[in-house]
Amino acid sequence: MAPKERALDLIAIGRSSVDLYGQQIGGRLEDMGGFAKYVGGSPTNTIIGASRLGLKTGLVTRVGADHMGRFIREELERDGVDVRGVKSDPERLTALVILGIRDHETFPLIFYRENCADMALDESDIDEDFIRSAGCVLLSGTHLSRKNVFAASLRAAKAAKAAGRRVVFDIDYRPVLWGLEARDKGENRFVADAKVTEQLQRILPLCDLIVGTEEEIHILGGSTDTVAAMRAIRKESDALIICKLGAMGCAAYPDAIPDTIEEGIVVPGFPVEVFNVLGAGDAFMAGFLRGWLRGEPVERCCTFGNASGAIVVSRHGCAPAMPAWAEMEYFLAMKQRPHRLREDKQLEHVHWAGVRRGVYDELTVFAFDHRSQFEDIARLCNADEAGIGAFKTLALRALDTVAKRDARFGVLLDGRHGMRALEAAADLPYWIGRPIERPQSCPLEFDTGHADVATEIAEWPLNHVVKCLVHYHPDDPADLRERQERQVVRLFDACRSTRHELLLEIICSKSGAVNGITATRAIQRFYDLGVRPDWWKLEPGANADSWAHIERAVVTNDPLCRGVVLLGLSAPKEELIQSFASAARAGIVKGFAVGRTIFNEPATRWFKGEIGDAAAVAAMAASFSELVDAWRGAKKAHTR
Repeated sequence: MAPKERALDLIAIGRSSVDLYGQQIGGRLEDMGGFAKYVGGSPTNTIIGASRLGLKTGLVTRVGADHMGRFIREELERDGVDVRGVKSDPERLTALVILGIRDHETFPLIFYRENCADMALDESDIDEDFIRSAGCVLLSGTHLSRKNVFAASLRAAKAAKAAGRRVVFDIDYRPVLWGLEARDKGENRFVADAKVTEQLQRILPLCDLIVGTEEEIHILGGSTDTVAAMRAIRKESDALIICKLGAMGCAAYPDAIPDTIEEGIVVPGFPVEVFNVLGAGDAFMAGFLRGWLRGEPVERCCTFGNASGAIVVSRHGCAPAMPAWAEMEYFLAMKQRPHRLREDKQLEHVHWAGVRRGVYDELTVFAFDHRSQFEDIARLCNADEAGIGAFKTLALRALDTVAKRDARFGVLLDGRHGMRALEAAADLPYWIGRPIERPQSCPLEFDTGHADVATEIAEWPLNHVVKCLVHYHPDDPADLRERQERQVVRLFDACRSTRHELLLEIICSKSGAVNGITATRAIQRFYDLGVRPDWWKLEPGANADSWAHIERAVVTNDPLCRGVVLLGLSAPKEELIQSFASAARAGIVKGFAVGRTIFNEPATRWFKGEIGDAAAVAAMAASFSELVDAWRGAKKAHTR
């Protein structure tokens, strides 16, 4: 790539780890029994945050050639981070950090970083062409603690400056990572040490922006007097200095250092409850860089940084808590903010929608999550129910035959008969939905081995979308309607708490007479209850006017909804294809999730022994492919 080209805004260099966050709040690490797995490491957190805020970003680090390293890489790619500089180290493991939230001031953490992959980074990992492809390079203090990582950081900084790029320094001081604290004191932020100060200051002449807390300014400047420390830094660098002041906001010093902190450009913070301070500094850096790299005034950059930090301190985790740009805009426009910020449902919804996995302009799903229907087929054919699982693996093969690893395809699969197929689908790129309702239950019951539905869903992989079918009519008797609504509200809350998407399937036609607005009324009722499914699955028989009503209801109540897929109701293939014409007019309809129309006849013949595996796969693939082609044809006809 020619040096004059700047494909990226920002490249960060440094540590990348997996954070295991204690899920029990208010106790010791010793007493925590469950942990959530997130991406971690200061520069990695920042680069994810910056990407979500709209910057084009890349990362230079090492991860282990292990499951955790692949997890980091996949999460970076999902957030749009360029991973060309992320190297897999076959000799070392990915770093781990165990963290907890004890109280509003105490956040214990243990770093597992002995001979970890990211601290093996060296000069050979620095591709100068890659560095020059960005307008800015971000260095962090932890990666100045050893000769090899210092050399790598220095080479990157020099390459950036030689190409006319800018260098940002996040002081990022963790005494324990410099060998200055006991290993169980990972949360301690300051230990004075002249050798550390000397090492950190070696990078200062190359810096254009320096960011740190007061304690970090102290270690960099070699004084516990903040003004004196900044003046020592100023002697070595003309960089813009940003001093983070926690809940008070931050102060900027573009020129000479004044006599007091308050004489700088002080930008106040946002008063919110501090739930988890870990990650706030990384979020601040991401927000500040969003403005700074786009030429915003310093005050505006500080506001972005303060806002991003305020959002993240209100949440569990670091990287997953980073806001997207739409969320930042919403936060800054709020006229009133609750002190417990995470209780603002709209803000949390905007965040959730901004971090969901994948983008689906089209989704065509082969649905064979049926349980009672397959049991009926097996019984009518005098076949053993044990064969249901084997047939479902054939159905997955049929999907794969058509989809050819195209992520616009998906499966609906159950864990009762379809567990082997679910396990196989884990290695495929397809959207996966999984039913939670007890088959044919009305009022709605959950098909779980637990009294609490959240406990059941917590055992599912995060990429499994929770699918719930409700036989619901807005004119149902009040007691039935209210009972079902309570179940759906419980389920929605469970999905958000376990970080699973929800597909809500509504069938009105089996519960009463329907007209052009019946489905719309049902949808509106669930929105009124605060339920915001990621997906809707609806009956296909609506006409163009009905779909217009449905689309208006969804877009008005939740413009961030992923969309609608059509269900099949075992309709004949020709009838289903005919229904595509009116549904395709609605932009909110992304495809279909059809099952019995595809598998019913091949399954019956297979269970009777009339056809073998290959013929069953071929028959299902042919039917599924015909529906896919028909849907795409209908959609194309209305998007010309």
